Amino acid sequence: MAQAITAERGQWYKRLDLDENFEVVAIDRDEECIEIQYYSGEIEEIDEASWELLEIAPIAPPDNWSGAFGSDNRVEFEAQADSLETALNMVDNSN
Repeated sequence: MAQAITAERGQWYKRLDLDENFEVVAIDRDEECIEIQYYSGEIEEIDEASWELLEIAPIAPPDNWSGAFGSDNRVEFEAQADSLETALNMVDNSN
């Protein structure tokens, strides 16, 4: 059985079965789903029951943590953000 690791928005994890890194980009407690984005840019939505079965480990963000964001605005956010959480809040507030 996989170790239960709580999903945290902005936290990076490594999927041990796929040997891929991803970030939790959104958590919807009402819908019981977690949206993740792999470093390659692919986005996946996982229900909480499936999350608990994943073989994952928390990791430090990659040096270029914005690499997964396919946005032309990422340079602007990088220049203004002093942390990942600040950048995420800027994205949330820009909508």
